[in-house]
Amino acid sequence: MGKRSARQTAEAVASVEELFPVSGRFDALDDERREQSYVRRVRPKSDGQRRLMEAIDRHALVVALGPAGTGKTYLAITKAVEALEAGTVERIVLTRPAVGAGEELGYLPGNVEDKLAPYLRPLYDALAERLGGKRLKKLLFEGAIEIAPVAFMRGRTLNNAFVVIDEAQNCTYMQIKMLLTRLGWHSTMVVNGDPDQSDLLLGLSGLSDIAERLSTLESIAVVRLGDADIVRHPLVGEMLGVL
Repeated sequence: MGKRSARQTAEAVASVEELFPVSGRFDALDDERREQSYVRRVRPKSDGQRRLMEAIDRHALVVALGPAGTGKTYLAITKAVEALEAGTVERIVLTRPAVGAGEELGYLPGNVEDKLAPYLRPLYDALAERLGGKRLKKLLFEGAIEIAPVAFMRGRTLNNAFVVIDEAQNCTYMQIKMLLTRLGWHSTMVVNGDPDQSDLLLGLSGLSDIAERLSTLESIAVVRLGDADIVRHPLVGEMLGVL
């Protein structure tokens, strides 16, 4: 019994280490399938997505609110990649809060970067779909693309950058205010989030309050997406309608 338990434990540890490697930097791009031919031109699939893409083209600051599956992150990253490729910005900065969905991941092996990797994985995935793994690795190495948790953003001024703040519903009011004031010259910032899916304690998320206040400013676009804009499996929209 003891030997079997030890073997099962070893297998479990090995599976965790395979998902979250300890040695070296986190590599979310080691997948040959990412080198397929990618669609270079993304078009909106709903009126809400069209309004979001147009708002990003016309405003330096956009707040996108909506349920899961509406393409908020993907469209923002798509626009960021387009701006970088066109030379209208010098770099892309992506950030999201390191808040788990009701789980604690501090026991995971590795250094700080390894522990943060699972939180940032969705951003790597979206970038890899737009750029392919090899090109993304090159841009990350050169510093043209930076992915960092919210905690690392204080005190910075982001000039000539396309900034995407993802999962903003997991930020407090003061955190979002801090992030908004990072906006520098010749930069675009997109703030994404779903106010109905915050992993913070009730009343701590500042996204809804921030969006309401900013909606009074004509120079800032607040785009609200709905269930009709969900582009994932049709069951996602149906489930969100009753949950």
